[in-house]
Amino acid sequence: MTQTPQVPAASRLFSAARLGGLELPSRLVMAPLTRNRAGADGVPGELMAAYYAQRASAGLIIAEATTPNAVGQTYPHIPGIHTPAQAAGWRRVTDAVHAAGGRMFLQLQHGGRVGHPATSGHVPLAPSAVPFPEPLQTPAGLRQGVTPREMTEADIRSTIADFAAAARAAVEAGFAGVEVHSANGHLLHQFLAGNTNRRTDAWGGSVEGRIRFTVEVVRAVIAAVGRERVGVRISPGVEVNGIEEGDTEEIYPALVAALAELEPVYLHQVWADPDGPRFQEIRKAWPGTLIANPSLSREEVAADGGKRAAERLLAEGADLVALGRGFLANPDFAERLRTGAPLNELRPEFLMHVHGSQGYTDYPALGEDRG
Repeated sequence: MTQTPQVPAASRLFSAARLGGLELPSRLVMAPLTRNRAGADGVPGELMAAYYAQRASAGLIIAEATTPNAVGQTYPHIPGIHTPAQAAGWRRVTDAVHAAGGRMFLQLQHGGRVGHPATSGHVPLAPSAVPFPEPLQTPAGLRQGVTPREMTEADIRSTIADFAAAARAAVEAGFAGVEVHSANGHLLHQFLAGNTNRRTDAWGGSVEGRIRFTVEVVRAVIAAVGRERVGVRISPGVEVNGIEEGDTEEIYPALVAALAELEPVYLHQVWADPDGPRFQEIRKAWPGTLIANPSLSREEVAADGGKRAAERLLAEGADLVALGRGFLANPDFAERLRTGAPLNELRPEFLMHVHGSQGYTDYPALGEDRG
């Protein structure tokens, strides 16, 4: 008896999905990736428009960390969304991506103590006056981190308002929504962590106090643009940029529960481990769309761009998976993963704190030879 050959099942990574009002052609998300290609004034230019348009085949692009006000700037040539010129620059980017068939959210990130007066012209603001322990890149080169000014009640309220205004500006500039960045050691994460939040008022101390700033920012952003246009990024247990949470297992269940009541369109977990208890606990606790961003070794990236890790996360309950490094060197990363085509080699020397097209828009797509 002749048997019909079995055709391998298509990867779920390339199945369609719905995110709020968006229809996504795949579950593959381009993670937010800082590239330092905006102008010195934080205005995205034509080069950024070309870069994102090249990558429009992602199911969803989450554009790089963008500051909601001047004092929140982290590094030189980081884009902003708090001036008319910056908003107009982002409109050029979203127009280019839409013309190429893509969909975009914009990540909103305030650096908090991860900033320097030599870059922003301002003394950084943070929950407490705890100095940033590492050198930071500035227009004048590496400078030692400084002691931020502890935020007053007025500073906190005005910063929340700035996030809401930035979200409105992003939607007006053509983004489908925004991602509130409460991860990786930046301002909202600084409020969550015990070593950077030493306050004893209503914005610190207890678990309820330390999650309050993130919750209030998300509440204000949702009020500004609607639930279906707002996602939130968290990084439980990820201690970067001098962060020491201290009580991760208490902070995040409370934070996730409080965010779930606000019903943003997604929660985005950084360094998600499909075998790890934190991912499993968050999946059980989160009632909506969960984006998982795995931590990949160089070997995993080189082997398959992270496809196997992405498929495992989907099998363990993630709804969408965000990958980063593969998109850096491959404008057609989604197609390469889908077909098993070889990947371009990443040139890490051009990742950050450099300018121009080299290592940015000059990676070839399949069938192209750019020398």
